[in-house]
Amino acid sequence: MSRLRHAAALGLGLLAIGAQPATAQSIAEQLNDYPTVARADYVFGCMAVNGQGRDVLEKCACSIDTIASILPYERYVQAETVLSMQQVGGERMSMFRSATMPRAIVADLRRAQAEAEILCF
Repeated sequence: MSRLRHAAALGLGLLAIGAQPATAQSIAEQLNDYPTVARADYVFGCMAVNGQGRDVLEKCACSIDTIASILPYERYVQAETVLSMQQVGGERMSMFRSATMPRAIVADLRRAQAEAEILCF
């Protein structure tokens, strides 16, 4: 059996028993870890601020694609959560306005947004 066939047979055997091959997640999947709803939500918000034309749709879609290529979805959700918590008043939410960790998370999102602004708009 050739090496290629042997490797393919081994890979199929692993998949058949539920094991993942060495490259379980393709690069495309790693770069596209944002759910469609999250991307659509971003685009709707972006278009609400920047206009409703086809050109703005393309720029906003480019923007979220750029952000997704820079920032993993988990970090994006964390930053969005911190930003929304900063909008809420009260003593309990003050930690989201003053702590160093939330600032770093939001700073990562801001840098990704700045990159998207440069590339897409």
